[in-house]
Amino acid sequence: MNTNDLKIFEAVATNGSFTKAAEAMFTVQSNVTARIKNLEEEFGADLFTRTSRKVTLTSAGETLLQYSKRIDHLVHEAKQDIKKFSRVSGSLKIGCIETTMAFKVPDILTRFTDTYPDVDLEFRSQMRSDLISDVINYKLDAAFVSAPINSPELEQVHIKEEQLVILAPAQGLELKEFLITSPLKIIVFDQGCVFRARLEAWLNSKGIIQYKSIVLNSLEGIINFVEAGLGISILPAELIEQYYAGRKLKTHTLNKELGTMSTVLIYRKNIPQSRPLKAFVEMY
Repeated sequence: MNTNDLKIFEAVATNGSFTKAAEAMFTVQSNVTARIKNLEEEFGADLFTRTSRKVTLTSAGETLLQYSKRIDHLVHEAKQDIKKFSRVSGSLKIGCIETTMAFKVPDILTRFTDTYPDVDLEFRSQMRSDLISDVINYKLDAAFVSAPINSPELEQVHIKEEQLVILAPAQGLELKEFLITSPLKIIVFDQGCVFRARLEAWLNSKGIIQYKSIVLNSLEGIINFVEAGLGISILPAELIEQYYAGRKLKTHTLNKELGTMSTVLIYRKNIPQSRPLKAFVEMY
């Protein structure tokens, strides 16, 4: 006996006919007859009284019908409970730097929420050092940051490598002329920004230690200031190509050491991962 046998039994009881039960269950009458016969043999009792015009439940059939409905209800509840258990739900706080927020978050958000609609996903943009600290201190579940990460408290998953480029205005001074202006102006995020650190390292490699930093707090602001000829900056090449190709900007490649940035996803070690975090990590 299986649950489908009981569904056929209920269909016969409801329709009062083997033929109509077969139609309701999208099967043939011979199959209905065989299933009812098997049930009667298993329970050792006639379940229906058969006449030329109709079939009706016997007292044994009435009893089985009540149990059958209870079994059907219990099976439905079990399926719902198991479905709830298997569904990933909850909340997830993910950190990232400003460029990741503008460049990658929309795609990440779409892919993850399409797959896990019951998870509330929150993104927060901060400096690299703050992101690492917040993951360690349980303020964030995970964060996208630049490598290397040397904290023994953190796991990391390699996401991708990006090429950084020096950004200069398309009109006006050439880059080499910018570098000898006094004071040289660089358009950057605040201290702690990985791009600012790379730009300062590049300037130091050229022996330039005197420059003025114009600090902005938005990606769009940096683009506007560079385009206006107020200074130079550094950003991922892919970001410029995809979102700012039409702007009046020039890009200049860097050597591999300074121009390559590896992005990793970090999360805490040695604690059980929540199901939403596990699902997010497994995307990568």
